[in-house]
Amino acid sequence: MTRTSVVTGAASGIGKATKELLESRGERVIGVDLHDADVTVDLTTADGRAGLISGVAALTGAVDAVFAIAGLAHPIPATVSVNFFGMVATLEGLRPMLAASPAPRAVGVASMASLMPVDDELVAAMTAGDEASALSRAEVLAQDPTTTGQLIYSSTKKAFAQWVRRTAPSDAWAGVSIPLNAVAPGIIATPMTADMIATAEAREQLLQMVPMPLNGIAEPIVVARLLTWLAGEENSHLCGQVVFVDGGSDVVIRGDSTW
Repeated sequence: MTRTSVVTGAASGIGKATKELLESRGERVIGVDLHDADVTVDLTTADGRAGLISGVAALTGAVDAVFAIAGLAHPIPATVSVNFFGMVATLEGLRPMLAASPAPRAVGVASMASLMPVDDELVAAMTAGDEASALSRAEVLAQDPTTTGQLIYSSTKKAFAQWVRRTAPSDAWAGVSIPLNAVAPGIIATPMTADMIATAEAREQLLQMVPMPLNGIAEPIVVARLLTWLAGEENSHLCGQVVFVDGGSDVVIRGDSTW
């Protein structure tokens, strides 16, 4: 039986690779993005998030899998709105539509950046669901010359990863047999990272910060393959896992400190 999936960020990068991989397997995909998608919405806004739900509902009565992939890497407040509040709104908003599937699955994209320094105040505001406070704090960070806003991205990814782990075992997800998990990519060759890996020197400098001893910088399809497995019928028991697909960054940085 053909599965129907919703993929946000479907117009480029990991989202595009995921959409194309699913379609190559004969599955139906509803792509969501700012352009070149079945549902065109801006996930930085409440109206855009509501439009995502209504737009998907207008195209299908049931969803088998949700891939929350859309994100930003810019050191600006909008990154908070997309990477955390947009991600959560996508997953929570489409969760009722997953109930009609015999094998519902949900997965989002975190990042190995969640291991980097973060701003605790910003993470706390996101965790509390206080978007106004989170945006206000992000505005301060974006203007801070000592960090050049770099704490914004890592903070959004840590907050989202924690949300997945805390939410997945709840009655609303595990309690109704919906596995909820996330992936944490390392450096992926996408339009978002194009400038950062444009030269050999730039790549080397970035890999000093994000060590990837196993095969180095990855193509989007690498992440897409993991995402599609996590959101596939075979995955019945992974719950709240943040799976690092990062060429070894996690193990180099954290070692066995996870135990």
